Amino acid sequence: MYPAEIVLPMKGEMTDGGFEELLTAADVDAALGAATGTALVFINSVCGCAAGSARPGVLMAVQNSKLRPDHLLTTFAGFDTEAVKKVREYLLPYPPSSPCIALFKNGQLVHFIERHNIEGRPAPMIAQNLIGAFEEHCG
Repeated sequence: MYPAEIVLPMKGEMTDGGFEELLTAADVDAALGAATGTALVFINSVCGCAAGSARPGVLMAVQNSKLRPDHLLTTFAGFDTEAVKKVREYLLPYPPSSPCIALFKNGQLVHFIERHNIEGRPAPMIAQNLIGAFEEHCG
């Protein structure tokens, strides 16, 4: 598990941007299990691609889209272990990936960006990808 002093500022970046933290499996089930509407889930990470592209891209998308998900949710790989494990069950059949970004509609996964789709891509490209998904699924 990563030390809190490393993780907390990165978590704060998302909560300051309006994201609700998923800390336990029960939180995840409550948010996604019987969900109606849309939910964006960001599995945050300490890796460089999370800092360079994923976190800023997710925040750009939410701040710059006319349509946005009903629920903004985040959890942290290597820190919120129980919650991340539970989110990954909702992401099956995709393998574990962190960071990653998932959009759910009425509890069903409708758009997913895995780590290999984040690495090497700038934050504005991630944001545009998400804005397109919001326009398709959040209307």
